[in-house]
Amino acid sequence: MDFDFSDDQEQLRDAVRKWVDKGYAFERRRATEKAGGFDRAAFNEMAELGLCGLYVPEADGGLGMGPVEGMVVMEELGRGIVLEPLAQSLISGAVIAGYADAATKAAWLPQISSGEALVVLAYQERAARYKLDMCEAKATQAPGGYVLNATKSIVPVGDQADAFLVPAKINSQLALFLVERQSSGVTTRGYGTQDGGRAAEVTFKNSPATLVTANGLTALEHAVDIGIAATCAEAVGVMDKTMAITAEYLNTRKQFGVVISSFQALRHRAADMKMQLELARSMSFYASLKLNAPAEERRAAMARAKYQLGTSMRFVGQQAVQLHGGIGVTDEYIVSHYFKKLTQLEMTFGDSLHHLGEVSARMQETAGVFA
Repeated sequence: MDFDFSDDQEQLRDAVRKWVDKGYAFERRRATEKAGGFDRAAFNEMAELGLCGLYVPEADGGLGMGPVEGMVVMEELGRGIVLEPLAQSLISGAVIAGYADAATKAAWLPQISSGEALVVLAYQERAARYKLDMCEAKATQAPGGYVLNATKSIVPVGDQADAFLVPAKINSQLALFLVERQSSGVTTRGYGTQDGGRAAEVTFKNSPATLVTANGLTALEHAVDIGIAATCAEAVGVMDKTMAITAEYLNTRKQFGVVISSFQALRHRAADMKMQLELARSMSFYASLKLNAPAEERRAAMARAKYQLGTSMRFVGQQAVQLHGGIGVTDEYIVSHYFKKLTQLEMTFGDSLHHLGEVSARMQETAGVFA
């Protein structure tokens, strides 16, 4: 199998890396964090690079690219621990392009692609515990469309987004709807997240909604799988940079008159970090390459990838802090922010324990070397 990237993909990586290095320095990130965790100007800069339209078809104003390009972009954003949720634009662009009717596509895809509209997935509920088919949100038909009653939790930049993709039940059937934040009955309560970003509790009370698809569970599973693949790629970028910061520290910090990278025990721990990073990288590749596979195969692949990424993220983050000593947990030092990002990514779109259960549940009777 050819794992080389094309010239276009390398140029895309280079463009995003240059923006992260020059346009999204750590100082800008700190300022954004202190201002609330979301910078619309930074999001617009990513849109100007065409990143918001990666998964939007060219006919609708996007770039019409695929999962590998998405992986390349998210890795580079991870290296800079960028707070603005580009993954949400990838999700909304792909889901609306794949499931909505022509009128909804025409109304929203060009806006998503240009960055004019930030549409985020609002699917988590308090009792769901990452289970996508558990949903208390209700939708009822009304003159001119539908109205929605729901409360959704931990919605990325929920008080700043322009619209939401919201799963809700019509009787017992799960459907997917689009609701504008400025619609009547929509209230948000924003708050900062542990990694410095922003989320919100969003409540819908008889809020006008546009039906995206009546086959809501299929669309929601696809949306979450896109999010998992993006999260895996972002985590690889975060771990890659964490590893580089740690190696630089080991080669700089001196003890007993020599740099501590000369200590065999620390070298072994750094080697273990590198092994976990490369395991994670290979599973991120696997997740991205399986995004266009049939649903059952895709779902199983995402659970496997997210479990391995979760294991790697926890190990790399904890070892980085240990190898730095006390400075590794101070807010002033950069590695603590990478550690917090890894901790939060491990729980995004399902934590490791959840995905281990998914892997187990999807094992076939023929699983195992003795089958």
